[in-house]
Amino acid sequence: MFYRLTRPLTSLVERYLPDPYVFVLLLTLIVLALASTVTPFTPLDAINTWGQGFWKLLTFSMQMLLILVSGYMLASTPVCIKALDKLAQQAKTPAVAIVLITVISMLASWINWGFGLVIGALFAKALARRIDVDYRVLVASAYSGFIVWHGGLSGSVPLTIATAGHFSAADIGVIDTAYTLFAPFNIVLLMAMLIIMPVLNACLLPPSKQQVIVDKQKLTPAHQVNTVIENATPAQKLEHSPWLGITVGLLGCFYLAYYFLIAGHGLNLNSVIGLFLFLAILLHKTPANLLNSLHSAIPGGAGIVIQFPFYAGIMAVMVESGLAQQISNAFVAISTADTLPFWSFISAGLVNIFIPSGGGQWAIQAPIVLPAAEMLGAEIPRVAMAVAWGDAWTNLIQPFWALPVLAIAGLKARDIMGFCLLQLLVSGVIIAAILTWV
Repeated sequence: MFYRLTRPLTSLVERYLPDPYVFVLLLTLIVLALASTVTPFTPLDAINTWGQGFWKLLTFSMQMLLILVSGYMLASTPVCIKALDKLAQQAKTPAVAIVLITVISMLASWINWGFGLVIGALFAKALARRIDVDYRVLVASAYSGFIVWHGGLSGSVPLTIATAGHFSAADIGVIDTAYTLFAPFNIVLLMAMLIIMPVLNACLLPPSKQQVIVDKQKLTPAHQVNTVIENATPAQKLEHSPWLGITVGLLGCFYLAYYFLIAGHGLNLNSVIGLFLFLAILLHKTPANLLNSLHSAIPGGAGIVIQFPFYAGIMAVMVESGLAQQISNAFVAISTADTLPFWSFISAGLVNIFIPSGGGQWAIQAPIVLPAAEMLGAEIPRVAMAVAWGDAWTNLIQPFWALPVLAIAGLKARDIMGFCLLQLLVSGVIIAAILTWV
């Protein structure tokens, strides 16, 4: 039904949307130009800040690369291939496949955003191996589940303001998650997304004759087997011996059991990486099998390696020049107590295009929207969550977060962004309405 709307959008995106690397280069030039013309920064200030900020996301870049390769290695184990295929068997038609992957991805993203990105992409490949369905819509649906992450258990804004001693504690105190993540308006938002997005995505499917079906052979990982090498050297025996991988994998799983069950920690980016990695080591059994899988996974991380430093530079210029604050101030200036959540949502969505980091964006916008909320008498928890949802919303068209999904799925950004654009428009109307009136 909606495919008639997505056809012109898809054609437009395929024609004019460049590779994400070209996109970030253009974004860099735009931000440098704006900072040099509409802020007190001189061109030299902007370039110096950009260069200094270039390296501020190195830790996060490595985390994203690890979550991609560790998720890929885990998914390529025979056990996981069989498990994903068995779950994929529940989808008997293309529409059911789209609904199923949207729901699974959304639930996983609600638990943890990194977990949701990887699980969604891996399940998309499993479904495409089992059923003939438009692969572009399938991957776009997997990515659309990411929209709920900032309203979920790993949301950086609600978790920050619920932490004692956070940077805004002197102004607003500590706000329990009962008033943010588990507030009625946020629960309504989550339920609305869980109902509407699967239905919307199913409606994006083109007629069967126009669907883009991927070659299933390209989606089938090679099953790992224990290789017997005649006259093997001691080094080769270690590489192909299962005892080493199983022992280290069990040690890692034992540590994670302690981390979650005894120490009482929850899922975060590092623990998700550890979970994927140690299970992959255990289930691949031999070091040789794991390394073969790693070699297949690494090429997909090229975009992360080259692009994330540019986003770090963009973020530095946006923050230090005051450009991000100017954008947020412009929306706050036209707000009332009733409309502040709406304009906070819109401004957060715009700022997120340039600063695709939930925690970093909150550090910039909180000093602006929180005093405005106090002055206007608006609900502070609702305004904070409006910023959080705005950050998550425009991730639908921000290649920064799509890179891991696209790398695992083997697609380019232009393959899915036409569908994501319609998802953005529909979800934006719904989120804005609920934030304003519920």
